[in-house]
Amino acid sequence: MSRDDQNDVLFGNGDERPSNHSSNPHLSELIDQRRRQIIAGAGAVGALGFLGVLPQAVEAAEQAGKGVALKKRNRLPFDAVAISRADAITVPAGYRASVFVPWGTPISGRFPAFLEDASNSAQDQAEQVGMHHDGMHFFPADAQRGAGKRSNHGLLVFNNEYVDAPLLHPNGPTTVNGQRTSAEEVRKEINAHGVTIIEVRRGQGGEWQVVPGYLNRRITAATPMQMAGPARGHALLKTLHSPDGTASRGTQNNCAHGVTPWGTYLTCEENWAGYFATRDADLPRELKRYGLRATSRFGWDTLPGDEFQRFDATRKAASAEGDYRNEPNHFGWIVEIDPFDPDSQPVKHSALGRFAHEGLIFAPVQAGKPLVCYSGDDSQNEYIYKYVSRGKYLPWLRKPGRLLDEGTLYVARFNADGSGNWLALDLNDPAFQAACTAAGVSFADQGEVLINTRLAADIVGATKMDRPEWGAVNPDNGEVYFTLTNNSSRASADAANPRAANPYGHIIRWRENRRDHAGKGFNWDIFLLAGPQGDSQGPSGAALDERNILASPDGLWFDPDGRLWIQTDMSGSQLASGPFGNNQMLVAEPRTGEIKRFLVGPIGAEVTGISATPDFRTLFVNIQHPGEGSTPGNLLSTWPDGPGRRPRSATVVISREDGKRLM
Repeated sequence: MSRDDQNDVLFGNGDERPSNHSSNPHLSELIDQRRRQIIAGAGAVGALGFLGVLPQAVEAAEQAGKGVALKKRNRLPFDAVAISRADAITVPAGYRASVFVPWGTPISGRFPAFLEDASNSAQDQAEQVGMHHDGMHFFPADAQRGAGKRSNHGLLVFNNEYVDAPLLHPNGPTTVNGQRTSAEEVRKEINAHGVTIIEVRRGQGGEWQVVPGYLNRRITAATPMQMAGPARGHALLKTLHSPDGTASRGTQNNCAHGVTPWGTYLTCEENWAGYFATRDADLPRELKRYGLRATSRFGWDTLPGDEFQRFDATRKAASAEGDYRNEPNHFGWIVEIDPFDPDSQPVKHSALGRFAHEGLIFAPVQAGKPLVCYSGDDSQNEYIYKYVSRGKYLPWLRKPGRLLDEGTLYVARFNADGSGNWLALDLNDPAFQAACTAAGVSFADQGEVLINTRLAADIVGATKMDRPEWGAVNPDNGEVYFTLTNNSSRASADAANPRAANPYGHIIRWRENRRDHAGKGFNWDIFLLAGPQGDSQGPSGAALDERNILASPDGLWFDPDGRLWIQTDMSGSQLASGPFGNNQMLVAEPRTGEIKRFLVGPIGAEVTGISATPDFRTLFVNIQHPGEGSTPGNLLSTWPDGPGRRPRSATVVISREDGKRLM
């Protein structure tokens, strides 16, 4: 989820206030420098130019003998769909899209039906699909030990990022003078967050159904969890609920996701800070740097009782074991869930850092090599991170050991000459020690470094980015792509963030200097500069046109054939009156620079989350918050159920009408 609109009122859109006040350079400053360098050396770059197809990508394709084949084969075999503001899903001719598992679909327990007036109870919601679908993955039924090959049967696992409280209850939430008064309503909101796990099966006609199996379940903002990694048991994780700092409760604001090579699901906690309130005047750095303030987003902390008071981080006791001053430190992590083991407890991996995680993507795994993964901090002027495991990946081991708990977290610095560096956030690293000394900042141990990941990244001089969101790794050549959605809070540009004020966003990519991705250097460029026809540049180097103009790129995914799928999350005036219409999904061919619009979503919705079956005959796409801003008396969208019905987030199943592979 990405928004530039800042809303401080109760039940606002949930984006956190920018909290990076460091003097670190911004990527936009570097891009201006890089642009000038490339213009000066245009002869070396040739016709590709800056913001075009990377020369090494073209060279790699030609060396692989694919140059002629690429010209003959149509890699984007569909006509681009037109911009639309219809309250519907639009896909190209020859394709069909059907609605699947919308919010409230019964999946477990008593299988309570969704009630049109939203009068379902909190317990009902715990047995139904959660609200606001986001990151998603299809696990084939035979994927317990890795990738899996079955396409007709599996588990569909997706995040439920947040809730629209006005639609979750019959008449919206009950408040008195800004205070919540109904514990039942708040429990329902807590149960609508988290992750949905559903067993699904495809029939002979291509239709998908929910299988009422024992694997179906919800992970919510109240589910018991465990901490792992260097921060486990840390003094800054001790609370009234967990005096030893090892146990956590719940996960929330889960945006994008990741999938481990051993077949587990990773859900990522993004805009979690707004769920907490603290009325302490002098905040510790682990709260202040993450933007906590005196009022919370949903007001859960205003109700009595331990299940709600944990969202009040105000100091109330003589020690941390007597209150919830440290409860916010249990959030901002990446959580591992075993979808095939309903008795397992989710684990929060602290070695991957604490920030507003958008998602997690893995570099191609190699037996006997370290495990490498990337994550973006989705907030204005925050950073991109890489994690390298200390141990080696051994695919024949069912249990991966401590690969996600023992390793080094790095943060990216993008240089104006097109190079980049990974800077270690490790107390044992001499450069990090020197940076801490120069900044006059000390950490007691590595656990404290990771609880204060943003501060550690500030200290080493990481590059501020324009809201780093989803990432994806090109299966053809290992290049890493990241969306930088937008940023309206910046007044100057740099090499990797090319606009002083960036309302449209862009996509950056880089190539690591080691084949196993575990090195400390890389080379980067811009893949796409989003925007209208008069202010944009596509992968081919030409301006975007009516087939592919877009703004606020967010979701990102490579299909098995190396096509890049791009999803957008526009809001405000871009949706209401801009040239882009509703949010959309496009497909790009990195080898040729071609890009086309494949899908347009309904009114007010974000297009987010994407996965496919191994046979590539079914594509799952999530549609989040249609009719965003609706209230029971003012429905801005009625998708997917039709006139007079509350809008509901849902998954859309896309297939070809002839039943063949999607492309």
